[in-house]
Amino acid sequence: MQKIRKAVFPVAGMGTRFLPATKASPKEMLPVVDKPLIQYAVEEAVAAGITELIFITGRNKRSIEDHFDKAYELETELENRNKKKLLELVQEILPANVSCIYIRQAEALGLGHAVLCAKPVVGDEPFAVILADDLIAGEPGAMEQMVRLFDDTHSSVLGVETVAREETGSYGIVEVQKNVRGHQEVASIVEKPHPDVAPSNLAVVGRYILTARIFDKLINTVPGAGGEIQLTDGIAALMKDEPVLALPFQGKRYDCGSKLGYLKATVEYGLQHHEVGADFTAYLNSLQRG
Repeated sequence: MQKIRKAVFPVAGMGTRFLPATKASPKEMLPVVDKPLIQYAVEEAVAAGITELIFITGRNKRSIEDHFDKAYELETELENRNKKKLLELVQEILPANVSCIYIRQAEALGLGHAVLCAKPVVGDEPFAVILADDLIAGEPGAMEQMVRLFDDTHSSVLGVETVAREETGSYGIVEVQKNVRGHQEVASIVEKPHPDVAPSNLAVVGRYILTARIFDKLINTVPGAGGEIQLTDGIAALMKDEPVLALPFQGKRYDCGSKLGYLKATVEYGLQHHEVGADFTAYLNSLQRG
């Protein structure tokens, strides 16, 4: 059976919630301490055994390509100054066996459309979709946990998390039931339901493993609100042909698509950072005492 070798990163969004910071720089390049959000997402994919990274990009996203490319001038300067640790840090952003592919999404027509843009590269293989906005801390990583479930079942897998009932309008919400093997199988999925009509408060949070059949469903998905093709609608159609599982992954998720979630991630990752963690902790304690 096929392994998960490819991951799609939809990074064409405008990041309007972080304007003006995202006017000229992608939201995925916002740093959490000393690494951009997209690098955390890529590291999670690589740890899960993924070797082909497919970025669905848009205008003003060239810095993402530059980040994962070789930086000859910077590396030469660091080498000349004998800054070996910094040189290694720059050169080891991506392992040698991992490759990047960039596909331009001409119009922002929704997450489903972004995933559909990857079809020529993905082909008939199962693949992962990772949204960098959702930063997930955990060991093993959320995607590695999902890959293990896929390897066992060969079914599409959605990463899910319980959210507050009043937050269902911000997520794709699933209703699940236990199948004969004890896995949580998705019985229904709906995009951003009002809390009064949501089938549950189990939300899909930026991690997917999908079989290639999803492309046929997305091609035939009618655009919804705002003219966007919703990935949720494609998954609902996929469920009619094959089982789709939900995995409540182990780990802590930070919604870095919101200012508050991003600030929480910055503080908590800062507290754990090997270089600045101790001093940052002392600083925060001094603020509390003051």
